[in-house]
Amino acid sequence: MKTLRSIFRPAMTALCAVGLFAVSAQVSSARAEGSGAYVVAAADCYSIGQQVADQHGGTLARASESSQGGQSVCVIVVLVPGKDGQRPRRVEVVVPAS
Repeated sequence: MKTLRSIFRPAMTALCAVGLFAVSAQVSSARAEGSGAYVVAAADCYSIGQQVADQHGGTLARASESSQGGQSVCVIVVLVPGKDGQRPRRVEVVVPAS
């Protein structure tokens, strides 16, 4: 029984390592093929979010791309400081991604 266990553990470890390597290779190739469009959109939404935060006088909490009605939009979340020591307000703004 100990012999079977001593053979089984390294074999399972090797299989898991090969599986993780295969998944990692697929993910990196998928990123290499389509990385340009996603990175540009995310950076664009971030810069739009910074502008919206400046307009509202708050801090950018989140900037993400979404699709609404077949159009690409940026969903911006800004935390605006509360008045008289109250907690910040959460303002969500949807802006066309351009």
